[in-house]
Amino acid sequence: MTAKQIRVMVLNDMEKLDRTLFRLEQGYELQFRLGPTLQGKHVHVHTNYPAEGERFERHKFRALDWINPTGREDDSDKFCTLGLKISGSYQYYFGHGDKEKSGGGYIVVDPVLRVGADNHVLPLDCISIQTYLSKCLGPLDEWLDRLRVTKETGYNMIHFTPLQTLGESRSCYSLADQLTLNPDFSPPGQTYTWTDVGNLLEKMKNEWNMLCITDVVYNHTAANSKWIKKHPECGYNLVNSPHLKPAWVLDRALWHITCAIADGKYEDRGLPALIQNHEHLHAIRGVLWQDVFPKIKLWEFFQIKVEPTVEQFRDLLQSGAKPERSKTEGKQQLKIIQDPQYRRFGNTVDMNSALETFVPHGNSPGAIEDCCNWLRRRLEEINGEQYHEIRHHQEQATNCIDGTVSYERIADHGPKLGPVTRKHPLVTRYFTFPFEDATLEQDLELMNQPEKSCHFLAHNGWVMGDDPLRNFAEPGSNVYIRRELICWGDSVKLRYGSGPEDCPYLWAHMQKYTEITAKHFVGVRLDNCHSTPLHVAEAMLAAARSVRPNLYVIAELFTGSELIDNVFVNRLGITSLIREAMSAGDSHEEGRLVYRYGGEPVGAFLQPSLRPLVPSIAHAMFLDVTHDNECPIQIRSVYDSLPSSAIVSMACCATGSTRGYDELVPHQISVVSEERFYSKWNPQAKPSSPEEVNLQSGIIAGKLALNRLHQELASKGFNQVFVDQVDEDIVAVTRHCPSTHQSVVAVCRTAFKNPKQHRYTNEVPSMCIPGKIEEVVLEARTVERQAGSYIKDERSINGMPGYTVEIKEHIQLKDSKVVRQAGVTSRGRSEYVQEIVFEQLTPGSVIAFRVSLDPKSQELVGVLRHHLIQFNPLYKAGSLTDPNIPDILKSPLTEIMSKMTLADMNVLLFRCDAEEKENVGGCYNIPGWKPLKYGGLQGLLSVMADIRPKNDLGHPFCDNLRQGDWMIDYVSSRLISHGGTLAEVGQWFQAMFAYLKHIPRYLIPCYFDAILVGAYTTALDVTFKQMSSFVQNGSSFVKLLALGSVQMCAVGRLPALPPLSPALSDVPYRVSEITKQKEQCCVSLAAGLPHFSSGIFRCWGRDTFIALRGLMLVTGRHLEARNIILAFAGTMRHGLIPNLLGEGVGARFNCRDAVWWWLQCIQDYCTMVPSGTDILQCPVSRMYPTDDSKPLTAGTVDQLLYEVIHEAMERHMQGIEFRERNAGPQIDCNMRDEGFNIVAKVNPDTGFVYGGNRFNCGTWMDKMGESEKARNKGIPATPRDGSAVEIVGLCKSALRWLVELHKQGLFPYNSVAIHKDGKQLSMSYEEWDRKIQQNFEKMFYVSHDPNDPNEKHPELVHKRGIYKDSYGASSPWCDYQLRPNFSIAMVVAPELFTVEHAWKALNIAEEKLLGPLGMKTLDPEDMVYCGVYDNSLDNDNYNLARGFNYHQGPEWLWPIGYFLRAKIHFAKKLGKDTYDETVYLVKNVLSRHYVHMERSSWKGLPELTNENGQYCSFSCETQAWSLATVLEVLHDL
Repeated sequence: MTAKQIRVMVLNDMEKLDRTLFRLEQGYELQFRLGPTLQGKHVHVHTNYPAEGERFERHKFRALDWINPTGREDDSDKFCTLGLKISGSYQYYFGHGDKEKSGGGYIVVDPVLRVGADNHVLPLDCISIQTYLSKCLGPLDEWLDRLRVTKETGYNMIHFTPLQTLGESRSCYSLADQLTLNPDFSPPGQTYTWTDVGNLLEKMKNEWNMLCITDVVYNHTAANSKWIKKHPECGYNLVNSPHLKPAWVLDRALWHITCAIADGKYEDRGLPALIQNHEHLHAIRGVLWQDVFPKIKLWEFFQIKVEPTVEQFRDLLQSGAKPERSKTEGKQQLKIIQDPQYRRFGNTVDMNSALETFVPHGNSPGAIEDCCNWLRRRLEEINGEQYHEIRHHQEQATNCIDGTVSYERIADHGPKLGPVTRKHPLVTRYFTFPFEDATLEQDLELMNQPEKSCHFLAHNGWVMGDDPLRNFAEPGSNVYIRRELICWGDSVKLRYGSGPEDCPYLWAHMQKYTEITAKHFVGVRLDNCHSTPLHVAEAMLAAARSVRPNLYVIAELFTGSELIDNVFVNRLGITSLIREAMSAGDSHEEGRLVYRYGGEPVGAFLQPSLRPLVPSIAHAMFLDVTHDNECPIQIRSVYDSLPSSAIVSMACCATGSTRGYDELVPHQISVVSEERFYSKWNPQAKPSSPEEVNLQSGIIAGKLALNRLHQELASKGFNQVFVDQVDEDIVAVTRHCPSTHQSVVAVCRTAFKNPKQHRYTNEVPSMCIPGKIEEVVLEARTVERQAGSYIKDERSINGMPGYTVEIKEHIQLKDSKVVRQAGVTSRGRSEYVQEIVFEQLTPGSVIAFRVSLDPKSQELVGVLRHHLIQFNPLYKAGSLTDPNIPDILKSPLTEIMSKMTLADMNVLLFRCDAEEKENVGGCYNIPGWKPLKYGGLQGLLSVMADIRPKNDLGHPFCDNLRQGDWMIDYVSSRLISHGGTLAEVGQWFQAMFAYLKHIPRYLIPCYFDAILVGAYTTALDVTFKQMSSFVQNGSSFVKLLALGSVQMCAVGRLPALPPLSPALSDVPYRVSEITKQKEQCCVSLAAGLPHFSSGIFRCWGRDTFIALRGLMLVTGRHLEARNIILAFAGTMRHGLIPNLLGEGVGARFNCRDAVWWWLQCIQDYCTMVPSGTDILQCPVSRMYPTDDSKPLTAGTVDQLLYEVIHEAMERHMQGIEFRERNAGPQIDCNMRDEGFNIVAKVNPDTGFVYGGNRFNCGTWMDKMGESEKARNKGIPATPRDGSAVEIVGLCKSALRWLVELHKQGLFPYNSVAIHKDGKQLSMSYEEWDRKIQQNFEKMFYVSHDPNDPNEKHPELVHKRGIYKDSYGASSPWCDYQLRPNFSIAMVVAPELFTVEHAWKALNIAEEKLLGPLGMKTLDPEDMVYCGVYDNSLDNDNYNLARGFNYHQGPEWLWPIGYFLRAKIHFAKKLGKDTYDETVYLVKNVLSRHYVHMERSSWKGLPELTNENGQYCSFSCETQAWSLATVLEVLHDL
């Protein structure tokens, strides 16, 4: 059972894709998903694809329902879906809010063709088609004898030119009656009907497995069609299209010139009837400019009668008329109105605009006269401009006439029409003239007689280089007057208007024609498609599809642009576009066309069944020659017919030819003048018989073999293509089947030049074919035979009898005449290659080999496929079981991986270079490219995710895999070296790779990818099963963020955490590689990769506890979270938690906030984890039971966690003041001496924690100046001394929680005791909590009241309605800087804020600080703001040098999590509308993080970006707290 194919279309705001082609097959599912610009918005998607059981109506759209499989936290998985069951072209559009349409496009669903009595499917790539000029088939009862040639040559589809009654020109495409069958098909005494044709086609379908299509011609009808005489409104005539009058006048004048030249009247002026040279052409120019143009005065149709217009204006002025401003819109510009009837001097002036433009200086007669004179002058100017414009048209008309006459009568490659006569006029007439000839003057009088001028109908034709989306007969086009139309004088252009109401008869007539065609034929070729009005073809094809839903539609487009081709393909649902090998100038180009028109590269990756919908090019119908192009024998040589056909047949698309090519007819079979019949099939026919053909005629035997091969390759899944240009004439095309790994290689030696005149080399390069050649499928070449020379037969279309094909099929290599020898060489242990040396690969010959893998490789690939079935059922095809299966492969990989811990998963999937180097390794480095981001599978998968969709097999990554086993061995041996379950997974890889290493190298990338993708997806499944239900049931985005937990939480070679108390249960142990002693192996949390991943810089107190809630508690890693909390608790000293942990022994206690983040995490642990408050009773092994202790070993002094918590609170209330140990350059080379003095105290009046000084930075904004040049060394950029807003919030949160715990009897302390001035004092936790509550809004809120009594520094206020960043800073202006830190306090202690103030402050932060991915760390309006961080820059700029602005503008990601959580919290309090708007904002912001993670090869979120989300090269590529706080937002949603 193959997996259902699902394609995903990602919608992006304002993306209009109507010129992009998306092709889909019936049975596919199409999902629409939201791109980042639309996530969070209320998007509606509409389509005209009909609902189940309803009929398709182009203009009837319906809205699709949204499905959100994982609930509501974000829109990353939300989709709406279409199950595609009906072929055709369908439109979709989407909008949001009040925007009805903000993007859209088309999808084209391919038809399913069925053939044979059993109705089996004929895949589109199997089609081999042959074109017939229907008029050359003779009576219907002789058709089967002539069509049998197609069957016996192995084609499975016939294309007939129209079968309708033809016009008098006898052109196949000029139809006199679209509804009647051509009477020529009925012999005397017999009248055949469409039913008889239908029966014949049905017989061919059932008995011959042959489908038939025919042309539909919508653009024109024959000039002698009876119905157009009754309904002249169906064409462009002088009544319904008066804009054509000037062109008609010119056309009549040219006809009269034709008559005069034909009658010899211009011979005395050097212009005879027989035009032979450029002097004659020059004479024609003279006649046009001296006799024609001055006489017909075309400019008059565009001019104004000046005097009557001036008189009318004078009357208005004298009557005091004033302009109506509403009509002129206040624009002073004279407006000319074109006469809709196009009479001479019929144009008029809009008098309103004249009154506005020409204003008299008074009411006196003189003033009015002056004004009239101004108007007169302007009108004469305008008339002059019109004269010059028409003169330009006349110059172009002269050039076009010159070009036409030159081609038709002088050029060697032209038809050489001979003398000018009435039958062969000087130029083809552009209009019909169904009346007796008279003088030009008499003709021109008819123009004003509507009952006659309605019969002057414009002919159709084509315009070189014209816009195919424009109708050249409509107003606004000058094609007819400029004589730019290459005119078909036998056909009248049809005028449909914009819909059936404009020309009811024509629409009804053509719809009936279409329905007759669709009833009998499986498909249609849209003749002259590029100039058929799109809305007409759309409506007609809709009518055809209502008769035959699986209509096959083909067309040949000459737009010159793939984008414009796509407009036609999209709007009309064209299945295949006709492409022609004859367009190639050499064999190299011919081979390139094969590569372009279909198939994947050989060795392509297996694509997932659910994948993005990508633009495609139109399916090709690749023909060796089309019926309306020149004969290849005339342009190339007779010897090229076979090899070029072979190249075409090897293409992975529909292919075909035209009748006559295979018989080697040495001229074009003209669609206009050919009246002979095709020859019939007769197996016993003599070579010299012109009326009959058989397998010995022309290249028919070769074409039969090639058609069979083409159909076999397509039906058996040989969908991979490789084209090799062996030398300038030899093209080798390989078709490869990805499931059996069989190939067919066709080597074709073209003969674009005739070998009799051109010397081809005898030195043919040898070829190396990988694999084992099973057989020669065919070898063939064109040879001469004794059958007389070619004489064009009178009655039958005959080919060249002197040539036939020498062919052998299905022979062994040793029996080949083309190959001299085939040596077997083995390149390395898995490259089995056969070298082919050619004996007789003469120009015009073809040889095709069937190649398999050598038996050993075949067996190993089969076994490998068998083991891959556990990941994808598609590998069943071509799979084999292994009798000697290694033990490790006997159980599925899931079973092995289910024993792994999440710490093991960290090794399997991630580990950056620095982490790998701790294990004496490093990430794999691809020579000539770059190292991978991770040592684990994600490092490889990130690269393959870019390569796989594009099948970029030339990438250095793929080269490395093909060249050797280094990368393969790296994957397995890296895991085996870790021991335990990881080693088992390593052994599984090793066993799988044992097969992989012995298959042909070109297949290694795709199978390596398959093994890794299978292992990776299995690992993810196992990983998520070990996480919380929130993650397991979460969206793709939630899971992606949760993987950040695996990425950041690791056990290193050396323990990063200090040991926990031996009295604690459930602590993981291992035997140390180094000491061989038992040691604890708790996971630690890296701050960020790659810079903070290993050694002393891995663990930071602040980073750990900002990230711990999101990465460990939300994901369900409770035990590991407990261990980290307790390990840090054990390192407490001075009442603080370390900033840099340094395993506790090398800890630095230089931050004021880490302890508060630690307390917040304990609170979160107690509330989020089942029985979470048990942690309070856990033993903490104190490394420093007193401030001056030496580090003690684990278990020496144990305390319960709640005691450690109380100590931290009490020490702050007592006041913390100490100098860092070892102060000086040995611990910080930039710090000034004063900076080593640490202070953290509580203000007894406000309850606020405060501390720090201007030479240190105790919060997360901890950049220390480093530049001597800029004189900022030793000065913190952001000291944030005083009371930092987030620390006050975190302290308030801790107090609220401790008060509550005490009430519940879970925390024994209700107050802190302090010693002051020899007395013992105490403050209850409740009182401390109350003090902060009472003072926070007073002290931190910057109110809108300029006289606010709480405002100490009103002169420093520059933004109102915000919360201060700190209170009591040593530089008071720092308090007033707008930064994102207040939102942290809002999340942890929302009770401190009034809802209204909080909401307004958040809105200001949104407006000023919110960036694409992060929050600006400083208000852009601040004088020291700088949004670009460059740590390497050292100049004399104090604010910038050595990255001094780290927290002065760059956009950090983690605060965005708190900002969004604060928005959500307060929005809930403001009602549903505000909440819904906020959810939209949140989803929209987070969608950018999702896109970043999807695209990031690190699969993470960065530490920071530069301004406006620009990449910052100094940032960590993935940061723990960035991932954590974004995940917390989704958890809150």
